[in-house]
Amino acid sequence: MTTGAPSQRARSMVRLEWITTPLLIAAALVVWHLYVEGFKVSPFILPKPVAVLESWQDLLRTRSTWLHTWATVYETLIGFAAALVAGVAMGALLGKLPWLERTLNPFIVASQVVPKVALVPLFVVWFGFGPTTKILLAGVLAFFPIFTNTLLGVKSVDLGHRDVMTSLNTTRLQRFRHLELPSALPYILTGMEVGIVLAIIGAVVGEYLGGNQGLGYLLIAKMNAYETDMLFAVLIHLTVVGFLFYLSIGALRRFVIPWHESVQMEKRGR
Repeated sequence: MTTGAPSQRARSMVRLEWITTPLLIAAALVVWHLYVEGFKVSPFILPKPVAVLESWQDLLRTRSTWLHTWATVYETLIGFAAALVAGVAMGALLGKLPWLERTLNPFIVASQVVPKVALVPLFVVWFGFGPTTKILLAGVLAFFPIFTNTLLGVKSVDLGHRDVMTSLNTTRLQRFRHLELPSALPYILTGMEVGIVLAIIGAVVGEYLGGNQGLGYLLIAKMNAYETDMLFAVLIHLTVVGFLFYLSIGALRRFVIPWHESVQMEKRGR
């Protein structure tokens, strides 16, 4: 009886979240509507929620919207994939070689403190207004969290486990494959969750400043046309795309590390 009570409470909490989250969204929409109605806000400044939702429906029916969506998704995924390969490789290497980490760390930090928007004009000069600029910016933004989390994961391997692998006379490759990589996976996936969000931000910022396709370009086009309801609709569409990216990394976490405590706690919460 004592065992069933906590799980029952956990299930009740999940059910409560399913109710409270839609209620909060509905409350925000009601406050938005009342604010626009009560203060007679111009639709050019802040349209009503109903007008925004209708504009989003119109947006979804337009073929060009999906072409712009695919451009942003493509740039985000390619940039994120490049950042993932580079971040994991460099993080694992520097985690194994502390002297190299101390040598390169000032350069890595220096590359991250530079405002990334300032790199866009340089990328445009080098690579033009095509997708390469947006891919590079997405990759640059996504690289650092993946790299730092991989580095932390490799360095956080339990010393007792290392000693066991050493006593078994394992090679460096075997130690990395069977111990260090599985131990670092939860950290890598955490970096990926942050990295995918930063990657889509990088792609959209690149589309703001140069190019003629992508959701970032579509945002600027709607702003220049003073179509504020469509501007909000594109923002909602972009939020949904980003949310799907984030959820996909969460699903990957449950598939890749089902043994990890974070996944087990989530399963027990259900």
